[in-house]
Amino acid sequence: MISPELTRFIAGLPKAELHIHHVGAASPRIVAELAARHEGTTSVPADPALLGSFYDFRDFDHFIAVYQAVMDLIRKPDDLWSLIHGVGRDMAEQRIRYAELTVTPQPHLARGFAPEEFCEIIEDARRRVEADFGTVLRWCFDIPSPAAADQTLAVALDQRPEGLVSFGLGGPEAGVPRSRFAPHFAAARAAGLHSVPHAGEVTDARMVWEAVRDLGAERIAHGIRSVEDPTLLEYLAANEITLEVCPTSNISTGAVPSLADHPLPELVKAGVPVTINTDDPPMFGTTLNQEYAVATELLSLDADGVADLARSAVRASFLSPEGKLSLLAEIDAYAAEQTPALPTSGPLRHTRGKVGA
Repeated sequence: MISPELTRFIAGLPKAELHIHHVGAASPRIVAELAARHEGTTSVPADPALLGSFYDFRDFDHFIAVYQAVMDLIRKPDDLWSLIHGVGRDMAEQRIRYAELTVTPQPHLARGFAPEEFCEIIEDARRRVEADFGTVLRWCFDIPSPAAADQTLAVALDQRPEGLVSFGLGGPEAGVPRSRFAPHFAAARAAGLHSVPHAGEVTDARMVWEAVRDLGAERIAHGIRSVEDPTLLEYLAANEITLEVCPTSNISTGAVPSLADHPLPELVKAGVPVTINTDDPPMFGTTLNQEYAVATELLSLDADGVADLARSAVRASFLSPEGKLSLLAEIDAYAAEQTPALPTSGPLRHTRGKVGA
């Protein structure tokens, strides 16, 4: 367990989050409210107290099924707007100053949203979040399956909402080679979008190689199986390809058996840039503050090391250069003010220069 002082330091630290899904980020309050709106036509409980057992995942496939059940609650424009706005409020409460939210358009379009309507709603909510809470949101449009690839690309390129910065790939990995989506990512990259596919979460290091070679990945969502291939680790480190690591998510989905077995320390030791993220925080019973605490223990960090985690996320983000400088300055000012008041002794050490790009 980390000290109470370091816990408070994490809570107040300005942060950026780079791997969080828009539906998976909805808190029990938001999900229960949406379930109540559609009571009788959903399996999702309308009581926040019951959502804990509903989110008790048996395996990765069960997690996908539960995620899709929550996704099905977004049926009307007000549902989608309320979800994004509520997620932004929850982020602001954790001092998340900037977030790249992975959004999957296809299920919403299947529910009857027109592409332009969908983008107008999320953009209006994004602007409102920044005005109301000060948290800046950007989008990563995500392919959930091979069948949805063409449609996802079309929405991204035809609508091109102002907040869209990257193109992603999610859904099950097994039996779905990353190379299958090479034309889609080539088109997205040609249009100026960054490449951020999921790879190497529940399969193996070969998926990460495919994401890098065939999809031009600039960051890898998860990528923890990279630890199985020393040559890949060297490549990621040399090319500063950041892994978006989500420790509690990996345990909850069965990708890693326990936190003691998590490869984060090995990735950092190999010099691979990493950021710490939540993935689907309420579904996994976590927050970004808690994930920072987990990483602090796994990496034996002190306050300087924790601040470096926050800086790494900003540097690996697709925020504008001016925005990066501003947020880095905010982190530096907070750390300079708070660090002298923290205990200087104890078991935590700072692995300087090893937590990010």
